[in-house]
Amino acid sequence: MAVIPMWQVDRDGSMFTDKKQADEHDKMLELAEALSDFIDREVAGLDEEQLENIGIALAKQKDALVKACKGKPGVLSEVNSESDEINEEKPDNVAELNTKAVKS
Repeated sequence: MAVIPMWQVDRDGSMFTDKKQADEHDKMLELAEALSDFIDREVAGLDEEQLENIGIALAKQKDALVKACKGKPGVLSEVNSESDEINEEKPDNVAELNTKAVKS
């Protein structure tokens, strides 16, 4: 039986086999929370779920947002809303990892 080291992100319970990816995911969630809090203070009428979704979407695309803020707003139209660089490469839940471990 193989032993697979796992890192769990406390903020949402996501599981990773790579510490670097777990740290990146945690930082993204921290940024998303800060963005959600900022938007909540600046925009009235959004519920908690909407604020969370907006914060996560902005945090996931932070590089494109930085470029847009530096004078290249066209990069935002090129952003693929389905892409999630942190989660695409590695599974983030235990069930997927267990399935992979069993196949190995």
